[in-house]
Amino acid sequence: MNNILSRISKIAVGFFLLSSLSAHAQSSSDALYQSLGGKTGISTFVNSFVAIVLEDTRINKAFKETDTERLASLLTEQFCELSGGPCKYSGRSMAESHKDMQVTNAHFNALAEDLQIAMEKHDIPSSVQNRLIAKLAPMQRPIVTK
Repeated sequence: MNNILSRISKIAVGFFLLSSLSAHAQSSSDALYQSLGGKTGISTFVNSFVAIVLEDTRINKAFKETDTERLASLLTEQFCELSGGPCKYSGRSMAESHKDMQVTNAHFNALAEDLQIAMEKHDIPSSVQNRLIAKLAPMQRPIVTK
């Protein structure tokens, strides 16, 4: 009888440990999303980001005909999804979106600087900024065409 109770106890402990590890893995997968303040936090700094871009004379001409509300909404979706949040990006691919824009590395870097300014404005720690930028960096290749 003691042997059976001991086995049941070990099995229960095993299930507890597995469920704890599973919960930790789930929370780790959305850690960046949570660090950015969830969807509300992302939306807030994205709105600032779009406003900064529209004032940036290095790149604002490219956004002259852009529906900025839609842009902010799509960027929020994209950052939310990339950071491990529950959102799904519904926009076009980066290559398709930027194919006729003749984006240079200087343009791309200006946009990245504007993003950093927006995140700093909202007190997002630099370590969190770096994690998001690392997720966005692979997009440079399909965006920069000139």
